[in-house]
Amino acid sequence: MAAHLTAHEKDTFIRDGIIVRRNAIPPELIVTARQLIDRWLSRDMDLTRVDAYTQRTFAPDLGDHPDILALFDQSGVADLVASLIRRTAPVTTAQIQIRLPAVAGGTHQPVKAMHVDGVACPHHNPAELRTFTLLAGVVLSPISAPDAGALHYVPGGHLAMAEWFRSEWSLGMTEQVPPHIGTQHGEPVLAQPGDLLLMHHLVPHAVGHNASSEPRVVAYFRISHERHHQQRLDALRDPWREYEPLQPLLA
Repeated sequence: MAAHLTAHEKDTFIRDGIIVRRNAIPPELIVTARQLIDRWLSRDMDLTRVDAYTQRTFAPDLGDHPDILALFDQSGVADLVASLIRRTAPVTTAQIQIRLPAVAGGTHQPVKAMHVDGVACPHHNPAELRTFTLLAGVVLSPISAPDAGALHYVPGGHLAMAEWFRSEWSLGMTEQVPPHIGTQHGEPVLAQPGDLLLMHHLVPHAVGHNASSEPRVVAYFRISHERHHQQRLDALRDPWREYEPLQPLLA
């Protein structure tokens, strides 16, 4: 995998807030991580906790497992991130997100409406921000159809959200996105194991049911600029504040 983002990838990220690099992760890392998660699914998953897993993470004990963290720190992803963010806080855990087949055990898994991570989370105090800078998602299962648990995103939504945060939003509001964003269906991210998603934190996104016959599995890494905790509000209002390598390209 090339160690840096191409000029085209940077331009796409600036415009859309998201890029997908195909076959970015070495297959042996994908196989090892997926085997670990599959063992958890078959032996340890508690179907009565699906709501909690969906809101936070599946396989919570695996988030800091070396074979999961290897998807970030032994795959070249960290080098790609450096093309977007010059100085980052250490990445020490992953969020494992699984969309179960809709018929699995008769379990109803809640959908995730259009939102920006860490803002007015339904399960947290709306005055508490849990934001970050960049989301990196390593795809661990095929996502071949929009209704197969695919993430749906609003292209260019990071710019619209920054404007909303500047002009209308205030800390403590319970709305996660403005109405004109919340009603959009978004574009699906269709991908195969080993593909890598890099998405600006401000890109609004949603996730629906999985109508396929297999679990949809993605390992997400939340990446923060090293000063993010000191400038969370500024980063909501200025989408490029924490993306120093991109700033010369914005003029």
